[in-house]
Amino acid sequence: MANHKSSIKRIRSNNAKRLRNRYYAKTTRNAVRKLRSTTDKVEAMEKLPKVIALVDKLAKRSVIHKNKASNLKSKLMRHVNHL
Repeated sequence: MANHKSSIKRIRSNNAKRLRNRYYAKTTRNAVRKLRSTTDKVEAMEKLPKVIALVDKLAKRSVIHKNKASNLKSKLMRHVNHL
């Protein structure tokens, strides 16, 4: 167990950040999954900007790496364009 006040606080704040990051990551993963399962091009074109914004926010907050975000956006755009 931690002995210093600062380390105890750090444990609490890290746990809160971890839970918040998990929530955002899971929400984004679900949005990506829904976009990939879409077969209607018009509907996919409406969803794409929202999903890209979610992915960019994850990369900005360092939940995922910026290159992973870029690769993910590229694949999603290719998927929508091929519909």
